[in-house]
Amino acid sequence: MIDFHVHMGNLYREGYPARPPLNVDQLIDWMNRSGIEIGVLLPLESPEGSWGYFLNEEAVAARNAYPRRLIAFLCVDPRYPMAEAHIDYFVEKHGCKGFGEHVNGLAFDDPRNLRIYAKCNEHRLPLVFEISPDLCFDDPGLPKLENCLKQFPHVTFVGHGPAFWSAISADDPRSGYPKGPIKPGGAVDRLMAAYPNLYADLSAGSGHNAMTRDPDFTLGFIERNWQRLLWGTDIVGVHDNPPQIEWIRSVPIREEWRRAIQEENARRVLNLA
Repeated sequence: MIDFHVHMGNLYREGYPARPPLNVDQLIDWMNRSGIEIGVLLPLESPEGSWGYFLNEEAVAARNAYPRRLIAFLCVDPRYPMAEAHIDYFVEKHGCKGFGEHVNGLAFDDPRNLRIYAKCNEHRLPLVFEISPDLCFDDPGLPKLENCLKQFPHVTFVGHGPAFWSAISADDPRSGYPKGPIKPGGAVDRLMAAYPNLYADLSAGSGHNAMTRDPDFTLGFIERNWQRLLWGTDIVGVHDNPPQIEWIRSVPIREEWRRAIQEENARRVLNLA
């Protein structure tokens, strides 16, 4: 399996020492025990992104320590004056294969975020983003995201987060972890049907909730979108126990779809053999 959404480092500072930093050796040990072949490291460099930071340099060093097991993405706060040069540097000098996790306190289509997307479009990078009520925020129906999908066709946008996944339902509350039946016609389904550069990240509580709140809807959603779903956990800490591991092994879908979600879609997005 390929975990498309992995963090490490000092992201639980408010919980220290009860929630200690996750180091690369602990991460690899957890991957071994979980049956995960490759992890995609997503730095967090915006102050709203977490209670701590996971720097690009740390992701590159971890990748260099386990080059067959880890893939490094890069991240930069869009308010950083040298953001575009920073992207060039980590792509060209350190071989970072994507951008993310893109999570900050700006609107999804804020001009400073558009600078990030333009540079990712130039490098043809996948970009993992979170949409929440106050993080890379959007309006009902995700029109800001839709405009960016049109404007930057060479970016593979990988959606994640509570306000992204709540939009799987037409009666979208725009936040949280809604329960109960999903109303067909939600923005996520509509946008995935219309834009081949939109993928969806099944990690975290938001992705797991979206896939388990209405099992009958889930099977149809997977049938429509299985070629653009990316499995992940959003592991952050030493003691995390992500439910996605059991879910992907037990959800009653065709084995072709399961293999695609677990690994093959990620290999295509990341240009892996």
